[in-house]
Amino acid sequence: MAKASKTHATRNDVPSNAKQVSIGVLQACMVDTIDLYNATRQAHWNVKGPHFGELHKLFEEFYRALQESTDDLAERIVQLGGTANGITQTLAASTRLPPYPTDIYAGMDHVVQLADRYAMVGKALREGIDSTDEAGDADTADLLTEQSRAADKMLWMIEAHLPQDKAP
Repeated sequence: MAKASKTHATRNDVPSNAKQVSIGVLQACMVDTIDLYNATRQAHWNVKGPHFGELHKLFEEFYRALQESTDDLAERIVQLGGTANGITQTLAASTRLPPYPTDIYAGMDHVVQLADRYAMVGKALREGIDSTDEAGDADTADLLTEQSRAADKMLWMIEAHLPQDKAP
């Protein structure tokens, strides 16, 4: 979990400790989601092969959804009095996802790489649900639950493209 930065005064009555926990969880999830957004765009731009049209369109749909997700996470950080930090240097230093390979092109290679990362983001969101709920911030837990469902659906749709022998 990322260390929460200085908070700003707000009339939001979530307890201070819960705010600190939630800001840290939200920041870490936001960084991972931005990284996943970038990986999905990388796949969208460079996918080749017999499934090009379908995957190109699917990846675009997903990176647009991830853009909205990151905005929701960032706005919740600010609502709690934190500072959302999505600059490139922070992303590179803080992402929990492995670097996305830039030398792959085949559609199924992208699908495998993305499936792994969508699963990681879903897991991190679920861990964040537990942390923020235990800290007493039900609203943040609810936001992360919504995002977890969306990540799981995208993972399902990506995995559906894999042959059974490529499934975990």
